[in-house]
Amino acid sequence: MELVKSKLAAAAAGVMAEPPAFIGEHDVKRLLNYRDLVPRLEEGLGKFSRRDSGLIQPVRSTVPLQKHQGFLGLMPTYMQNEGVLCTKLVCFYKREEGSTLPSTQATVLLLDPEMGNVMAMMDGEVITSMRTAAVSAISAKLLMRPGAEVLAILGTGKQAMSHYNVFTEIFAFKEVRVWSHSKRGGERFRNSVSGPVTVYDSVEEAVRGADAIVTVTKCTEPVLFGQWVKPGAHVAAVGACRPNWRELDDMLMKQAVVYVDSREGAMTEAGDIILSEVEVFAELGDVINGTKPACREKTTVFKSLGMAVEDAVSAKLVFDQWKVEARQS
Repeated sequence: MELVKSKLAAAAAGVMAEPPAFIGEHDVKRLLNYRDLVPRLEEGLGKFSRRDSGLIQPVRSTVPLQKHQGFLGLMPTYMQNEGVLCTKLVCFYKREEGSTLPSTQATVLLLDPEMGNVMAMMDGEVITSMRTAAVSAISAKLLMRPGAEVLAILGTGKQAMSHYNVFTEIFAFKEVRVWSHSKRGGERFRNSVSGPVTVYDSVEEAVRGADAIVTVTKCTEPVLFGQWVKPGAHVAAVGACRPNWRELDDMLMKQAVVYVDSREGAMTEAGDIILSEVEVFAELGDVINGTKPACREKTTVFKSLGMAVEDAVSAKLVFDQWKVEARQS
């Protein structure tokens, strides 16, 4: 811990501290919580949709990893007014069913925008799963009908778990349903959560009558069909992050009011939007800013792709908490 204190003292004196702090998975998970994260993400989404001149975020660039059926995504952002310079490196893969290899791996770098040095390197998997789930919860907070009782989650991986955690923390659902490709995946998920969950073998049975539906699958073809979705339901679609991948069918996309995190990102990467040729009604930030309405009375789809500003906000929160602990020890 003396090393940590010396780094902080050097940074305060304007001297570049070496090496950067490394904040691993356990510490990121310990330092990040939804209570603090959600309001900061709402603020970040609003700033992005205002296209504030002090916020620079290019569309994610990707490098194909053809040999391994994957991609490397590069997600930089600069929040000038907050003094935050951040980038995430994320690899994501199309894995065969039953593969033991991870479908994503991510690292987040937080840099000093004046000096250019890396201040912190942190595990990006926890940040990605938590900020993604938190933004989905923000979409539900804005777009889901009041009094929602039934939540359905399609998928049982890391993102499914993070979505379960934040949705049950923020909302008072009476019933939670889960669908998995495999019986083993469904049972593992049910045994991993603290509350009651009903596991379904059929997607149709899982989503019939649900007020909120979260799709966090590895599917590249539609798995959720409009004829199964209750009118007025809210769908947070998180998987299918490539222009030729889909989770939702044309009927659902065309009957819903469609919201996104970023219009530019959606028109570049979201197969659900590109292939169905639907119009994007608004960004979540537009609703937060009051420039577009929340159409709660209609079926709504929030197509999530994730943005660098979400990683930057999350990483800053983690690093700020880490520095407080370092000073107190």
